[in-house]
Amino acid sequence: MKKTIILTLSLLLTLTFNGYAQQTGDVNGDHEINIADINAVIDIILDGTDFITAADVNGDHEINIADINAIIDIILGGSEEGDWVDLGLPSGTLWATRNIGASSPEDYGDYFAWGETEPKDFYDLYTYKWWESWDESGWTHWGYSKYCYSSQAYMGIPDDRTELDPEDDAATVNWGSGARTPSSEQIQELINSCTRQWTQRNDVNGMLVTGPNGNTIFLPATGIRYREMFLGVGASGRYWSRTVDGAMSSDYLFVSSSSMYWNCDERWYGYPVRAVLVPQD
Repeated sequence: MKKTIILTLSLLLTLTFNGYAQQTGDVNGDHEINIADINAVIDIILDGTDFITAADVNGDHEINIADINAIIDIILGGSEEGDWVDLGLPSGTLWATRNIGASSPEDYGDYFAWGETEPKDFYDLYTYKWWESWDESGWTHWGYSKYCYSSQAYMGIPDDRTELDPEDDAATVNWGSGARTPSSEQIQELINSCTRQWTQRNDVNGMLVTGPNGNTIFLPATGIRYREMFLGVGASGRYWSRTVDGAMSSDYLFVSSSSMYWNCDERWYGYPVRAVLVPQD
């Protein structure tokens, strides 16, 4: 029976997902997610060995066929999609296990200016995608050309947009439709509904966030990008929301050893993005 299962799965699955050791689905710790990990779970199930955390791929505290199916989903999904955690939040929102551009929960991933979808080398107001100039009466003026209102609008024409469009959302562009940068309401729900603990994972500081159902996500202390510099790495982390807040700023989630809250900041700084997914009925 075991040989039949392995042979059948071997014929169906030929893709390999490269990642870090002990990433979700890397049961045997060989830095890949493939048929060998499925075989490892089968061996654990059939041999009745002690509980092995890495084999609990779906995080339900059991090792069974559901974990094999979870590995199949990872393999067939490829490396561009995130893994999602149901924290038991009232809205049903799922949070990604890792940042956009990261290969593990501890990896910082990419840093984005708000409303940009690719990382860059220099984060400054004058390198920001939506900050543009125009000439008027012999003077050069500057303003936001999108997601703007009041006196900071390009040519004085506000668009009154309050949330990122999907084409400007780093989560959607990099991980596909369905994935979004969280709204300020989703961030507030995370803060209100979850407990948190400042801890280390693989020598990386960060906040372990535990949902009402006991499931967790880890938010590493990524710091920020300012111009060409990394600031505050290991001491705090700031994660963009998709919500505009004020004429020049957007909301973000802040984590440090002493607190977790939402705030707002100028949108040209480089922050990581932790995506969310709202399951469709």
